[in-house]
Amino acid sequence: TLCPPERNALSDFYDMAKGAEWTDGTNWRDEYASYCEWKGVTCDNMNHVTKLNLTNNGLSGRMSERIGNLTFIKVLDLSDNNIKGSIPAELGKLSKLVYLRLSYNAFTG
Repeated sequence: TLCPPERNALSDFYDMAKGAEWTDGTNWRDEYASYCEWKGVTCDNMNHVTKLNLTNNGLSGRMSERIGNLTFIKVLDLSDNNIKGSIPAELGKLSKLVYLRLSYNAFTG
C-alpha cells in the first residue's frame, strides 16, 4: 500500500520548490504514477521513500517543513540547485538519514 503522508510530503516539497520549473520533473504530477516512480525518488519494498536525489535539477523556492514526514529516508541530496530560505528544523526528525547533501544552494540562517 502507498503511504499518504509520504506522498503528501513529496507533493508539498514539489510545490514549495517550484516543481513546475524543474529541469526534469518526470511523473511528479502524474496522478496515476506511484510516487516511487517520480524522478529522483527511491522506495523500499514497503513503498517507503528511502532516497530523494534531485541534485542539479533546477529546484528553487523553499524547502517544505513536511520533508520531516519522510521518516524512512536514508539519503537526501538536493545539492546544486537554488533553494532559498532556511533549512527546516524538521530534518532533525529524520532518524534514519545517513547522507545529507545540501551544498550549492541559497539557504540562509
